[in-house]
Amino acid sequence: MTTATPPAILSEYAEQVTAELRRRLAADRFPAPLSEAIAHSIFAGGKRLRPALAMACCAACGGKASDALPAAAAVEMVHTYSLIHDDLPSMDDDDFRRGKPTCHKVYGEAIAVLAGDALQNEAFAVLAEAYQPRIAVVLVATLAEACGGTGMVGGQVLDITTDGREATLETLEDMHSRKTGAMIAAACRMGGLIAGAEEPVVAALGEFGRRLGLAFQITDDILDETATTGELGKTAGKDAVAGKLTFPAVLGLEESRTAAEKEIAAAIEAVARLGEAAAPLVELARFVLARDK
Repeated sequence: MTTATPPAILSEYAEQVTAELRRRLAADRFPAPLSEAIAHSIFAGGKRLRPALAMACCAACGGKASDALPAAAAVEMVHTYSLIHDDLPSMDDDDFRRGKPTCHKVYGEAIAVLAGDALQNEAFAVLAEAYQPRIAVVLVATLAEACGGTGMVGGQVLDITTDGREATLETLEDMHSRKTGAMIAAACRMGGLIAGAEEPVVAALGEFGRRLGLAFQITDDILDETATTGELGKTAGKDAVAGKLTFPAVLGLEESRTAAEKEIAAAIEAVARLGEAAAPLVELARFVLARDK
């Protein structure tokens, strides 16, 4: 890595991850409508933050970033599946994602559901095929826990069943630690596991990811209120209209910004043990706080 600036880190890893995804999701592997729906969503752009974190954490622990490339692709597959499903009329009912019509708006709800299903299952197939059984089992378990009922799916359930009457900071943090933080923490842990890091280091990476994930969501909530649809690439102000439980709704905008800053500081502290090797992680953490979309 020639530079530690966030755009360079994300660009370098995103290019590698996209190439890996194109190889593993080759169009001729699936029926045409399914392949088109998957490509529409997974190659629509985006920061590729989660896979970049997996690769950066692997490198920070003394491994080769390329060793984490299959796992990074698997993480992005799960993330994209979650976006496809989140946008469905039965969930967040959104018409735009990354500046383009959402998957179900182009291909219909049935194909969108199946595209998400295919990506989720493909992710675990990648982990099982790309790594030796000993590490593959741990990686599969880590990702499954993060995206299942105790993690991302559980967080989504809380999101659609919690209303303003339960608007406490504790409820909000629990929801987003599951919905957003669990997957980001898993990506970080997986990078460390692939590098062969000791458990205390893997745990520190998980804490880094958990804190970073919470800061990411706080920033997301702030941007939903302060940015435009064009800037975000998705419908702005939608959470407030829908009466969603958000950090600005509970804390206000200024306190939300302060809360995000505290989470980033805690994330950076969690990886201080890695010394200079953590520099790219620190830069990515600061980028999450400063992002404008």
